Amino acid sequence: MSESVTTSGVRGISVASAFSGMRSVAPVVFRAGCPHCRGRFELAAGALRLAIGGSSRTTFYSFTCPECGAAVRKPAGERVVELLTGGGVRTLRLQMP
Repeated sequence: MSESVTTSGVRGISVASAFSGMRSVAPVVFRAGCPHCRGRFELAAGALRLAIGGSSRTTFYSFTCPECGAAVRKPAGERVVELLTGGGVRTLRLQMP
């Protein structure tokens, strides 16, 4: 590991050294189902959208079914919100009037 000493006397490491042991990470996929065609499939984080509202009734995720093309919208409880945000799904926070 490459270290350096700054002018303040504190030892630091280079960015290259800090990330040298990291491996690539597999993309996150989510299992989903379509209520219209009953298809079951996996979606990448980029295929999903999460909207967080002021209540459980206004918090949902949505996607387009890759099998039939239908727009799907499903409620998202706390655990689903946690999984989706942790997996990199784009989130929109809804403002309540």
